[in-house]
Amino acid sequence: MRRESTNAGAPGPKPVDVGHTGARDGGMDSLSVATAGPKEVGFQVKVERTRAPRPKPDSTDLGFGRYFTDHELEATHDGRAWSSARICPFGSTKSDVASGAVQYGLSVFEGLKVFKGADGVLRLFRADAHARRFAKSAEAFCMPPVPQEMFTAAVRALTREDASWHPGDPGSIYVRPTLFGSEEFLGVRPSHAHTFSVILSPVGSYFGAGARPLRLWAEKEYVRACVGGVGWVKTGGNYAASLRAAERARSRGFDQVLWLDAVHHEHVEEAGTMNVFVRVGDRVTTPPLGGSILAGITRDSSLTLLREWGIDVEEHALSLTEITEAAKAGKELEIWGTGTAAVVSSIGEVAWDGGSVKAESTTIATRLKNAITGIQTGREEDKYGWLSPV
Repeated sequence: MRRESTNAGAPGPKPVDVGHTGARDGGMDSLSVATAGPKEVGFQVKVERTRAPRPKPDSTDLGFGRYFTDHELEATHDGRAWSSARICPFGSTKSDVASGAVQYGLSVFEGLKVFKGADGVLRLFRADAHARRFAKSAEAFCMPPVPQEMFTAAVRALTREDASWHPGDPGSIYVRPTLFGSEEFLGVRPSHAHTFSVILSPVGSYFGAGARPLRLWAEKEYVRACVGGVGWVKTGGNYAASLRAAERARSRGFDQVLWLDAVHHEHVEEAGTMNVFVRVGDRVTTPPLGGSILAGITRDSSLTLLREWGIDVEEHALSLTEITEAAKAGKELEIWGTGTAAVVSSIGEVAWDGGSVKAESTTIATRLKNAITGIQTGREEDKYGWLSPV
């Protein structure tokens, strides 16, 4: 079910330049966006502007995910093809309580960021990689994948419309594309109708300025995901399944959970909602993508940089026992997590019933964070073509 817009009766369509950032006078426009890259396609979007613009938040106190821009983008799939997209006032897209998304969790999403360079140009970071992962997540739930060109064009269109919401460096705009089953039915089967939506949130640092290294509780009772399940899919159920253990860890004075494998509760998998890296001496290890771990885009970026720097890095299973023995042997230990929201976060301690290890070094994590954020904001050269202009 979708709430009807209050802009009914607004002026009819008129052409809008593709670089238009959106006048705040209400009304309906038509926007044509050409995707960047080797496969350029036209993307038609109807624009229905809000008549009640929201006040913009203080850019020095954004936090993460607390504020949303004036508009959202929506397109629907009727089981045969995608409809043309529309940009409409934020809050227009609704999901009925009987929808497959609400009843059976038929929903997947992405999270990527828009950065503003010193030249004032807005750029997306690794949008194509996010689009590919979004399509794979959709296929896992028998949902129609959003074509890569449509995904990137939709993100660009909405970002251009609400470009004035960008807080500037060191902030960014967090982009949340979502695909969900919108057909109303009760019965366990794939949905026959779907909605693709995009919303934007101006954000600051995920953990706040000057965040200290995190303290994690190694969870040996609850399980986030297992091989053969959907741990590799970016879907809300994986995050919902993590909440009980995360809240219990916080009640013990820890920041988050270190997730272990589902069978032996011994091998490291993820750090809260982040991929995890461990450096023992000169070697860096991150768990392999075996079906229970999300293929993080920041994880992939980190692996690329580490290999370029000549650092010994491997994708290999790593147990708590190995980490503990390395610490007891006096080897230098460094642990960090990676993700779109936090980028790179150092982990200073991992504890569990009967034991703990501390990792005081932050050398590689700091270098990685500086390198990635440097590329994102244009302070460092983008050798890999990770950035694309909005």
